[in-house]
Amino acid sequence: MKAAVYKKPLRIEIEDREIPKCGGNDIIVKVHACGICGSDVRNYKNGLRADVGEQVMGHEFTGTVTEVGSKVTKYRPGDRIAAAPDVSCGECYYCKQGLVNLCNNHRMIGTHWPGGFAEYVHLPEVVLERGMIHHIPEGVSLNDAALSEPASSVIACQEDVNVSLGDTVVIFGTGPIGCLHTEIARARGAAKIILVGRRRLAMAEPFGADHLISVLDSDPVDEILKITAGFGADVAICANPAAETQNMAVESVRKRGKVVLFGGLPKTNPMTTLNSNTIHYKEISVMGSFSYKAEIHKKALLAIKRGQIHPEKYFTHTLPLERITEGFQIAQDGKSLKVLIKMEGA
Repeated sequence: MKAAVYKKPLRIEIEDREIPKCGGNDIIVKVHACGICGSDVRNYKNGLRADVGEQVMGHEFTGTVTEVGSKVTKYRPGDRIAAAPDVSCGECYYCKQGLVNLCNNHRMIGTHWPGGFAEYVHLPEVVLERGMIHHIPEGVSLNDAALSEPASSVIACQEDVNVSLGDTVVIFGTGPIGCLHTEIARARGAAKIILVGRRRLAMAEPFGADHLISVLDSDPVDEILKITAGFGADVAICANPAAETQNMAVESVRKRGKVVLFGGLPKTNPMTTLNSNTIHYKEISVMGSFSYKAEIHKKALLAIKRGQIHPEKYFTHTLPLERITEGFQIAQDGKSLKVLIKMEGA
């Protein structure tokens, strides 16, 4: 099989490898497609975790089961599956509280196990038991289901912050995550959605925000207050890795409004500055949002099936595995929303 192997920062090589062997409790999946995630781009530029060297990256993948172990009952050859990367331990405090996304021993497909940038992927017993591998609903294509992974984190965030009927929601970031937040907020009943970005505003327009604000052309806080008649938004979600938008979010919400720090900042510069008096006197809630539980991945697949999420609008570039380096460059340069890598014959 062909596999795209991460070697070092800015270097991925296509290798010929043996198709993985299937153990008694494992499955083998023929990969159909795998999306390039923002975290993939960061790893491509900066390197994987310190304890991980060469690896087949890719965690937003779909495919068809080709082989199952003798002890496996949940999957059969021919099943269509979508994968999410997180694998929890099931034993730590957070796992026992049902907060598997905060697992102290959190591991990921594409980092600790070979991922979806290959023609076949081996999913061992621990991934099947403690990970998030789900059957794709009838009527959802293998291409479309590849969006279920990034959509899951967005759904989990908006459930936690309780975006509700009639809310005004501000979303900072016009990349794919900002667009997903727009679609999910609309599906949850938000009455007014304001999308703020620096670039890709034209790409974000089809997702139906009520207002698009360019930070290059105006002061977003002033514009948001004008749109809301000085009241402020109910919820502001920072869906980009920019500290300055986090302070804008605090200044953009109403009294008792909610601010979500969704996009992580660079590890080399993770600090931010927020107006603590504004937070204090307006009783604003500031919360973080990271990953999701397994049940949310199922909800994402169903949201795609119901037409609440439109994957065809996100995959602006589709490339074969052999051109994966080009795909990373396109994703890095902000020339796309989502880049989809498809395997030979897919």
